[in-house]
Amino acid sequence: MFRVVLVGAGGMAGVHANCYKSIENAKLVGVMDIRMEYAEKLASKHDSKAFDDFQTMLTELKPDVVDVCCPTPWHADYVCIAAEMASEIGIKGISTEKPMARTLKQCEDMTVACEAAGVPLFVAHVLRFFPEFALAKQQVDSGAVGKPAAIRTRRGGPMPRAWNDWYGNYEMSGGLTLDMIIHDFDWLRWTFGEVERVYAKGLGDSRLPDQDYSLVTIRFNSGAIAHVEGTWSDPSGFKVTFEIAGDAGLIEYNFNMPTASPLTIAMAGAEGQRRGVAVPESPMHTNPYQLELEHFLSSLEQGVPASITPKDGIEAVRIALAANDSIKTGQPIVF
Repeated sequence: MFRVVLVGAGGMAGVHANCYKSIENAKLVGVMDIRMEYAEKLASKHDSKAFDDFQTMLTELKPDVVDVCCPTPWHADYVCIAAEMASEIGIKGISTEKPMARTLKQCEDMTVACEAAGVPLFVAHVLRFFPEFALAKQQVDSGAVGKPAAIRTRRGGPMPRAWNDWYGNYEMSGGLTLDMIIHDFDWLRWTFGEVERVYAKGLGDSRLPDQDYSLVTIRFNSGAIAHVEGTWSDPSGFKVTFEIAGDAGLIEYNFNMPTASPLTIAMAGAEGQRRGVAVPESPMHTNPYQLELEHFLSSLEQGVPASITPKDGIEAVRIALAANDSIKTGQPIVF
């Protein structure tokens, strides 16, 4: 049984806390937040103990796993402290929400600290555990659309609200480019390989109040091109779409909360005709957030590396920051 503590008591921490209730080999034992009343509220729901000081929580509870779900600027601080105390406390693994950190330097510090402590660091890029996205990668890998040429993703809705409106503070969140469409950057790199260059347009740090928008063009080393659109300017609700076009066909997916359509594949026929095939998939049998946490705990239990590495977390941040730099300068960023 893994004894888990959470850093943060906001929305994402609440999602993770609910997941641990359904994971047989996990028990949430502590919740820490700088707002004690929030820590107490979440802890009371899960029969765990509330704290407003991180090191006190670690020293008193001696957890096996630390799960960092606080705002992005403080991911590095908590991960590095946990790594430094790991041998004393007996910490077996550390997880942090995406994005890995606000800067590449912070990402590197986290990686070095965990490597020095011999503690696995897992970056929670949950999109890999959504069945639609995992299935699309499988189809690409199997050659279903031939050689990928053009990919389009879109993700967004209204701007989220949280503590001190930190999402709306560009210096803290990095805007939606770092906070939200980093989901797509990680999935795209996982599916199509390393990135050659990034060019982007968007509101960035000059965005309108309560809104943000980015359109990012990525060229991969393979020659494939992706157009990644993100918006925090759509009050009608959260939506996700993607298309993958190759020389043999097209994969398409559309999600419009609270309904979703199946993943479809259109193949080129012998005479150029196209046919649509629905690929059966039930996306919500198990919460993808639970799947990612189960995967990390299973990797710890088996003593094998998790499928998402610190390098994956770093590279997703690198793409996002390059997009933000391109928005600022109006120039492409070459990797």
